[in-house]
Amino acid sequence: MDLYYEIHGKGKPILMIHSGGADSRDWSLITPLLQDRFQVIAMDGRGIGNSPSPVGQPNYILDVLSLLDHLNLPQAAIVGHSMGGQIATEFAIHYPERVSELVLIAPALSGYPYSDEFQDYMKHVGEAAPDVELMIERSIGAPSYEVARNSPQRELMVDMLRRHFLRTFTWPAAAFAPIWPTPPAYERLEEIQTRTLFIIGDQELPDNLLIAESFQRVPDIRFVRITGADHMVTLTHPEAVSQHITDFVED
Repeated sequence: MDLYYEIHGKGKPILMIHSGGADSRDWSLITPLLQDRFQVIAMDGRGIGNSPSPVGQPNYILDVLSLLDHLNLPQAAIVGHSMGGQIATEFAIHYPERVSELVLIAPALSGYPYSDEFQDYMKHVGEAAPDVELMIERSIGAPSYEVARNSPQRELMVDMLRRHFLRTFTWPAAAFAPIWPTPPAYERLEEIQTRTLFIIGDQELPDNLLIAESFQRVPDIRFVRITGADHMVTLTHPEAVSQHITDFVED
C-alpha cells in the first residue's frame, strides 16, 4: 500500500475520504471526537498530501478497495466529503459488501449535469494558474466558502488548498482524467442498498443543494442540514458532524 493513512482509536472502523482541494487534515477536528468510540482511518488520496503522485489515470475507487484489503478490513463505514463523497458513492455502488454505513458530506456526484455557473467558477480558478495565491483567492471567494473563510479555520483551509494546487503542478496530464465507472453514479443512485446519511450545510452552491435532491432516490437515506454551515462544514462544525456520524453509525 503506497497511500498515506493514519489510524486513530479502536473499535468499529470508519474510513474518511477527504474533499478535493484538501487532504487528510479535512478530518483533523473530527477525528479527536470519534476516536474514543471508533477506529478512524484518515487517508490522503493519490497525488494529495503525503501520498505519491499518480503515474497515469488514477482509479480512486480501487485505491479505497486496496486500502481496506491492506488493513484486512472486510467492511467499514465509509465517510466522504465533497469529491471524497463522490468516491464513497461509487464505492458503495460497486462494493456494497464492503460498506457497513455510508456517510456523505456535501458530496460531488459523477455524471451530474453541473450548471454553466459552476463550470465557469471552476474554469475561473484554473485560469489563475500558476499563480497559486490567486487560485486560492478565486476558489474561496465562492459563496459556499464564506463561513469557512471568515472562521478561525481559514488558515487550515488555505494551507490545504495551497498544498493541493502545488501538488497538481507535478501531476502528469493523465492524472487529470481519473477513471470513473460507467454508467455514472448519478444514473444508479437507486441501486445503493447501504444505509446512508447525507449531511450538508445550508450555505451551499445551488448545484450542491440540487445534488442533495438527487440523493432522495437512494432507498434508505437520512438527510441532515446544518444551519450556518457552508461547504467546509468539516472544519467549521466538527462537533455537529461528528455527533451525527456517531449517532448514525451506532444506530
